[in-house]
Amino acid sequence: MAVHVDRPARRIVAEGPEGHFGMLPNHIDFVTELVPGILIYETEDGIERFVAVNSGTLVKCGEEVRVAVRGAVEGDDLGELRALVEADFRRRDEDEREARAALARLEVSMIRRFRDLGSVPS
Repeated sequence: MAVHVDRPARRIVAEGPEGHFGMLPNHIDFVTELVPGILIYETEDGIERFVAVNSGTLVKCGEEVRVAVRGAVEGDDLGELRALVEADFRRRDEDEREARAALARLEVSMIRRFRDLGSVPS
C-alpha cells in the first residue's frame, strides 16, 4: 500500500458508478464506490492535479477525504498521465501473463507426478 496524495485540497472531482461528482470543503460526509478513471483535485494555490485511479472507495468524513484504490498514478499533465497508465497496464499485463505461465507449468508438473504415482507397481 502506498500514499500518493496527502495534502489540503480546495476541490475534488471523482467518478462513481452514477457518474462524476464534485466536492468542496463543506461537503456533507459520505462514502461512495469509485470506478476506474481520473480523480482531479485542486491545490490551495489553484493548481489542478490528476490521479488515475483503479476501482476503490472514497470516504468523506469531517474535513478529511480518504480514497482507497488498488492502484493510482499521479500526474500534472493528462497526456503524460495517459502514457504512465498505459505503461503500468502493459507491465501488469506482462506480470499476469508470466504468472499464468508459471501456474500452467505447476499444473503440468502436478499432473505428471500424480500420473507417475498411479503407475508405481505394487
